[in-house]
Order: sequence, then C-alpha cells, then structure tokens
Amino acid sequence: MVDYMELAELADRLFEASDDDDELLARMLDTLDEEIRGALLSSDLLNAYQVFYYYFRETPDELTKERLQLHAASDLPRGVVIDEVDIYEIVFSLEGGEPIVLITDGESTLARFEGNQAYGEVLRYLDECL
Repeated sequence: MVDYMELAELADRLFEASDDDDELLARMLDTLDEEIRGALLSSDLLNAYQVFYYYFRETPDELTKERLQLHAASDLPRGVVIDEVDIYEIVFSLEGGEPIVLITDGESTLARFEGNQAYGEVLRYLDECL
C-alpha cells in the first residue's frame, strides 16, 4: 500500500522536474515501481490528460485535451467523454490499469478498443466507419 503523503510528494517532484513537458513526465512515470506508478495513474494527483498521454504518447486535439485536463485520473474508471461524433460519445477509461476507448450511444457500445494503441485505433475507426 502506498502512503498518500509520499505519493503527493513524489507527484510534486515529478511535476517540478518535468516542467509541463508531457513526454518527460511520461518517461519519468515509466521509471517508477509498478505499484507506485499505478497508484499515481489512478489518483487525484494526476489529471486524466496526463494519464492519457502516458498511455498513448500522443497529444489529442485541443478540445479533447481540455476535457481531459478538467478531470482527475481517479475519474477514469467511470470513463471521461473526450469527444462527440454525431450521436456517439468517445469515452476514455481505465480498467484494471489498462486504457480503454469506447464509442457509445449512451446505451450500448458501438466499438471498444483496448491497450496502448486504442486511441489510434478509435481514430481510424471513426475515419473509416463513421
């Protein structure tokens, strides 16, 4: 079990060292012990955008980035709507520490993509199928 105060101090050190550089923060997260990294990626200490960038190493469009920045990483198990296309919502979430991107109409899931390639796969799906 990771102590919250120690985790908060670690997060502060990471933010100071990365100086708002998303790639550098992601690389520093890579070096952490798996348990500590998992605790940070699911905490209120990181925002959902930082977790998104960690998994996908890609900067989304500005609106998506802003939506993610408004949510804590702890919101991700419930999912965060990152985009809307026609009647569909694109939702980023985490399940068991794995990134998931869904296309849903609010009642049923049209498509589900898992893993570090999920965001690229959802973009290709949207381009080819919607």
